[in-house]
Amino acid sequence: MRTYDIIKGPIDTEKTDIQKELHNKVSFEVDPTANRVEIRKAVEKIFDVKVKSVRTIHVKGKVKQRGRIIGHKKNWKKAIVTLMPGNRIRFFEGV
Repeated sequence: MRTYDIIKGPIDTEKTDIQKELHNKVSFEVDPTANRVEIRKAVEKIFDVKVKSVRTIHVKGKVKQRGRIIGHKKNWKKAIVTLMPGNRIRFFEGV
């Protein structure tokens, strides 16, 4: 799997902003088949930072209903990456 295919995009919510400020953690949506080692290597290569730890979560898609039609959003995988002290990802700051 290619490095840029593993990281699909950042997750930017109020909760992730608090984690970033207090604990130096950033969150990404990642490929569902990627493991922690692949995610660590991809983040270190793409953003040129040192990673302390990676935690992954499988998020189930929500059930959506419109009238009588019932569907659901896709399942996806989230990675919470803890960076080493002194490392920051500029992508998340001051845009």
